[in-house]
Amino acid sequence: MNQEAQSATPRAGRREWSALAVLVLVVTLLAVDGTVLYLAVPSLTADIAPSATQLLWIGDIYSFVLAGLLITMGNVADRIGRKRLLLLGSAAFGVASAIAAFAPNPEILIAARALLGIAGATLMPSTLSIVRAMFADAKQRTTAIAIWSTGAMAGAAVGPVVGGVLLENFWWGSVFLINLPIMVLVLLAGPVLIPESRGDTSASIDLWSSLLSILAIVPLVYAVKHWVGSGWDAGVPVFALFGLIAGAIFVRRQLRLTHPLLDITLFRVPAFSGAVLANGLAIFAFVGLLYFFSQYLQLVRGYGPLQAGLAELPTTLASMLVIVFVGVLATRLGAGRAIGLGLAVGAIGLTGIGLSTFQSAYWGLGLALVVIGLGTAVAMTLSTDAVVSAVPKQRAGAASAIAETAYELGVALGIAVLGSIHLAMYRSHLDLPPGTDPADAAAAQASLAVTAETVTDPVVVDHARSAFATAVQTTSFIAAAILVVSAVVAWKVIPSPTGATVGTHGAH
Repeated sequence: MNQEAQSATPRAGRREWSALAVLVLVVTLLAVDGTVLYLAVPSLTADIAPSATQLLWIGDIYSFVLAGLLITMGNVADRIGRKRLLLLGSAAFGVASAIAAFAPNPEILIAARALLGIAGATLMPSTLSIVRAMFADAKQRTTAIAIWSTGAMAGAAVGPVVGGVLLENFWWGSVFLINLPIMVLVLLAGPVLIPESRGDTSASIDLWSSLLSILAIVPLVYAVKHWVGSGWDAGVPVFALFGLIAGAIFVRRQLRLTHPLLDITLFRVPAFSGAVLANGLAIFAFVGLLYFFSQYLQLVRGYGPLQAGLAELPTTLASMLVIVFVGVLATRLGAGRAIGLGLAVGAIGLTGIGLSTFQSAYWGLGLALVVIGLGTAVAMTLSTDAVVSAVPKQRAGAASAIAETAYELGVALGIAVLGSIHLAMYRSHLDLPPGTDPADAAAAQASLAVTAETVTDPVVVDHARSAFATAVQTTSFIAAAILVVSAVVAWKVIPSPTGATVGTHGAH
């Protein structure tokens, strides 16, 4: 432990905190990019006329490529240098954004979105592993990761607001052009502020492992997204099974290699495996809620895109507050108990959403969103910190990639599972009066969005709104129950040495 104590002595100064600001901008932008496109679909469709299949690929290919390449790129960052990969990725991200903004047809837009995914996969693990390398002092690192986590959560939450503002004033390509000034800033400030760090450069990356990691993750993400977009059919279990088989082969190969792409033995450490699970579940509940809650605010409460975005802001603001006390919380309670508490608080917030759904006033929802922001930010920050701190510094890129993969799968599964539960609940509560026009009934069965767009009968619209709100209520309670279970698991499984800062128990 002496070595650890010595390595914890250097404290970060103004340069490191300035570099952190640049890195947080990057991760916020990547999270915005994940959600900003949804609002642009109508104007994009009117302009370049993609087919239904092309439209799905425009939306999904970014997250497929990003999730598939994270583990490989985390290892590349450790080998060639995290700063170098970050700067290369930033340049590629800027170029891809410009191509996407001015894409004359769907094919070029799909290709640009794929390139954005590749570049995004170089940026996400690089930002987190650079944070791990820059902040040797454990307390400072917890604060830095809290700021980083806030950027990731804020980006997902403000994506629709940013999209709404841009689309009210500019054409659909503007949602990609906002990336350019940030990437220019990274390319100018990065070389000056960010120190270079790398891991073990002697070992080469096993290409078979890299291919297997892609073949495991992409079919799983595809199965989940297909389930949400087109409903359950034969393709869902086929792709899921393919992904799971590739995953099993990947795991076997990692256990045999001297220099594995992913150190599977880490998952035998309760601090690590518990933290990865907690990280994924916190974002699962958070993004899953955002997915149908934004629709609820606009379609049931009648808010415009900007007003809906502002109504969701309490979550982001509350997650920023966590920066102030998360280090103290971890020291007093220990990592496992603090993560468990965060997940339990998130569950209370989700219950509050359910209880406030039918209240005409906003304050109940606003308060519940604050509680969700506090709980999920504590759980995300401390679980991310535990993941990247459970490995030696030279493996920070690979560990960061695991945390990021948990985040991406949490996002995909949150939307898929909670979105599917919500849709099933909506349809089961849709009680239309006898004699309803069959076309109106079919529209109402499809979704509330379709109903609001096409149905003129106010009675049908009212019934659809009521069913949607009831579904929001039920799904919020189900999500809360999932978080309660995960809170108990985190409390019991992740070690909680009090007086120590989060990641200090696994890194020697």
